[in-house]
Amino acid sequence: MQENQKQILIENLLHILRNRPVNTQKNSVQKTHDESALAEEFYELISDATGDNHKSEQKQVTILLADLRGFSAMSEKHTAKELIDLLNRYFHKMSEIILHYGGTIDKFMGDSVMALFGAPSSNEDDLERALACAVEMQLAMNDVNATNKALGLPNIYMGIGLNTGKVVAGNLGSKLHSEYTVIGNEVNLTSRIEAHSLRGQIMLSESTYNLAAEFVTIGTINDVLVKGRSQSVRLYELLSTSRPKQLEVPQREIRKSPRIAVNMPLNFQTVAGKTVQAEEYEGHINNISYNGMMAVLPMPVQPSAEIKIHFTLSMMSNRTSDVYAKVLHVQELDKQFYCQLEFTFIDDEAQRELKEFIDRIIESN
Repeated sequence: MQENQKQILIENLLHILRNRPVNTQKNSVQKTHDESALAEEFYELISDATGDNHKSEQKQVTILLADLRGFSAMSEKHTAKELIDLLNRYFHKMSEIILHYGGTIDKFMGDSVMALFGAPSSNEDDLERALACAVEMQLAMNDVNATNKALGLPNIYMGIGLNTGKVVAGNLGSKLHSEYTVIGNEVNLTSRIEAHSLRGQIMLSESTYNLAAEFVTIGTINDVLVKGRSQSVRLYELLSTSRPKQLEVPQREIRKSPRIAVNMPLNFQTVAGKTVQAEEYEGHINNISYNGMMAVLPMPVQPSAEIKIHFTLSMMSNRTSDVYAKVLHVQELDKQFYCQLEFTFIDDEAQRELKEFIDRIIESN
């Protein structure tokens, strides 16, 4: 805001106060009403003076949504202060990168962050900056986890989804509280895409990939059915981008590992939102790797759903360890449901013992 604009704003506010009738006989309800009306006048003046009074408009934007994997499970093993401090460090680092690439932070939601490229203002290189931002965010997780290790905290992993499309952008809320945001089907689709990203992955919608095809390289292509879409949606794993500079997504070794055949019992609970449901179920494990398993469950579960697994196996030295896993794929065969699961949270000791168990089986074979 320029100095002359500040002076005009001050004069307008003073004018309102000077001309406001004074009545000391008013009761508390009347005073509250008057103060509310005064607050609305101030809100309008300040919004106009600062240029924050965004009108609703349709815009093409690239939406970036990042979410931590298995973070809710950490609440069972760490204090609230440790978790808040960890989240604040994580959000600070991610915010620096988003702002560096000219993105607008739309909101923080639990352990998620949503950023916009193309709103409120648009530029020709919005998509290029969004993709580079996503890669830099994954690269920055190395620093985040280095700090976690020094503080005795486990590694955390992030999945990112990007989608480009038309949205309605503007201030949403009331004069008491409002925020600039975007709404529409493309926002919902971004959320579905992010839910299908694995640890360390960046997944692109088909529209985003088509616009960026000449300067990105991709890996896995996955056709998935998502809520709100009658046909499957094609997702592309981003491996690298060459604009505005060459950047490569770090490959997390924990996502790729040997897989061995086993026949082990599986005790688990389903997770709804962030809440572990009380009822326990039994299934069995067909094969297992460092970072996931193929399990046979007695009932259907939705892709992207999460379950809590209770390991009480010899590979865990007969100790119980709670592990969280995400459902990647489900196939029904002979009234049984074969589910591919990826671990979203497993503590360091359990991870080490699991790896040793798998390595011993591989070596013995």
